[in-house]
Amino acid sequence: MASLKWIHRPVLREPMAVIAFEGWGDAGESASLAAAAFLKHLDAKLLATVDPDEHFDFQVRRPHVSLDSTGARSISWPRNELHHLRMGDQDVVVVLGEEPHYQWKKFTNELVEALNTLGVKRVITLGAFIGQVAHTLPVPLVGSANRPDTITLHDLLPSGYEGPTGIIGVLNQALNNLEIDVISVWAAVPHYLSNQEYPPGTEALAVKAAELIGVNLDIGHLSTASRDFLSTVDEAIEGNDELLRYVGQLEEDADADIERTDRLVDEIEHFLRDQGNQ
Repeated sequence: MASLKWIHRPVLREPMAVIAFEGWGDAGESASLAAAAFLKHLDAKLLATVDPDEHFDFQVRRPHVSLDSTGARSISWPRNELHHLRMGDQDVVVVLGEEPHYQWKKFTNELVEALNTLGVKRVITLGAFIGQVAHTLPVPLVGSANRPDTITLHDLLPSGYEGPTGIIGVLNQALNNLEIDVISVWAAVPHYLSNQEYPPGTEALAVKAAELIGVNLDIGHLSTASRDFLSTVDEAIEGNDELLRYVGQLEEDADADIERTDRLVDEIEHFLRDQGNQ
């Protein structure tokens, strides 16, 4: 029995998709929040949901109980959802949810079949990793694609990563097998700020995803959140000579473009391997 359940199945015109998952490969929640930004201020319609019962260990990812204003209880289950929105002349499908625990092949096959049914022509998958980068510099973005010229064209750092992968990696391969244009973009999040949301990473990924699908995205709230966050960090480390020296060293290391590219690729590989072995 299929775990993906259709709610609304519209006829779309050459739609493109943005996909991100919470959990593994979502440092600072940058990727999932970037995908969510496409839904924030637009009239998005829920297309389909994935039944979590076959794909999650509820002792690892427990459902969440909450109370409303009347005291009535409700339970929120792990979710994976497909949404549709119209951005200018472009149909966009946003897939957002949580990396599953079980039956990855079934999960991936059903999701790819749904995207293919909708006629999706290009997919942007998003991720974020912990890196030796400074919060004072623009967020580095590492990319991979089944059309290598895309990486250079859109000013992404190339990745030749080999090692443990997440559901994004499996999904990328499945889409590539159908000859759907796939671009995977990963943001580097400063390791000393990775235990919390990292708004600059969210902003950078959202902007790049919008660029890759050719739409205008209102990022005013993302830019404001980034400025406020960075201002707070700067205030917090002011007077901490040791941390200021460390950030300064990261800035110096970033000056050498060739070394910086190689180092970032190494860091994403180490991060993904470490996560994959947990």
